[in-house]
Amino acid sequence: MKMNPVYKRELKVSSRSIRMAMVLLIFNGILSAVALFNMYSVVDQVKMTAEIQYSRFLELYVFVASIEFAMLMFIMPAMTSNSISGERERQTLDLMLTTTMKPGEIVLGKLAAAFTSMLLLVLSSFPALALVFVYGGITVTDMALLLLCFVTVALLSGGIGVFFSSLFKRSTMANVCSYVTIVFLVAGTYAVNVFTYRMSQNEISSYMTAVDSVTRQATSGGSLYLLLMNPAVTFYAMINKQAGNSDVAGTLEQLFGSHPENFIIEHWTGLSIFLQIAAAVILIAIAVSAVTPIRGAGRTGGRGRAGKQELQDRENDRENHRKNDRRKGGRDHA
Repeated sequence: MKMNPVYKRELKVSSRSIRMAMVLLIFNGILSAVALFNMYSVVDQVKMTAEIQYSRFLELYVFVASIEFAMLMFIMPAMTSNSISGERERQTLDLMLTTTMKPGEIVLGKLAAAFTSMLLLVLSSFPALALVFVYGGITVTDMALLLLCFVTVALLSGGIGVFFSSLFKRSTMANVCSYVTIVFLVAGTYAVNVFTYRMSQNEISSYMTAVDSVTRQATSGGSLYLLLMNPAVTFYAMINKQAGNSDVAGTLEQLFGSHPENFIIEHWTGLSIFLQIAAAVILIAIAVSAVTPIRGAGRTGGRGRAGKQELQDRENDRENHRKNDRRKGGRDHA
């Protein structure tokens, strides 16, 4: 099976650079230092009290997993938001489109290269997470679910970066829009639920009666289901359950009030992961469509709105050059 040439090239460039090796060294060095310090404190406590606090190992697991999740969510857009727009800025995208490669291979090759680099970083930190297995508390199934959550957030944030990179000519604009979208998904949906929950609390406290005080409870209502697209809430609910604090329903009730049990609440993690992967696939498909040249658009090839704008800019540049040549010719003649 032939390897994607874009993916192969990006991997070669990444492997020959010392930057990735330094990132792996520093990141895993910090995690190893934290893990060893945690182990030392547990052993020291055993010497003094002859008791082992198993919760310390779970705290280490939650800490390392949270750091990796935040890293994936905020670094993936930076690695993918300049993937297509960067080629436009270097004026190499048109050359790539004239080869036998399809637009889908270009987009997927760029995304897969960034995904592979981040996946390598995550897998290299699994030995630190495996310390939890020394005293138990986390199963192999929990680790697999954690890896699935990492893959989901990497695909979603990477898909957002590729999507905006294919729409804009400048990497700066694509980068800004990618992070604004990530912040909206994480903080925006949470803020909407907090607002509706506070409004419900104020309404109940202002108008409740003796009957209402017993039967009515504050809740964020239907806006709760916006959190299905919030990767941070999905991760928090999953890691909270693995740490033994509460299930998904209990976590959501603590944050946004009680909601009736239904199919969505019972299968929250699975449904949210499915919806986020589906959104990532849709964004990647739109990115491929935006890069695909329009038939009959000529050698320069329009590519959606970005392609039409690029074609118009080139025509304006040619017209400006013609005007400058006429002015120079008039001065020379005079």
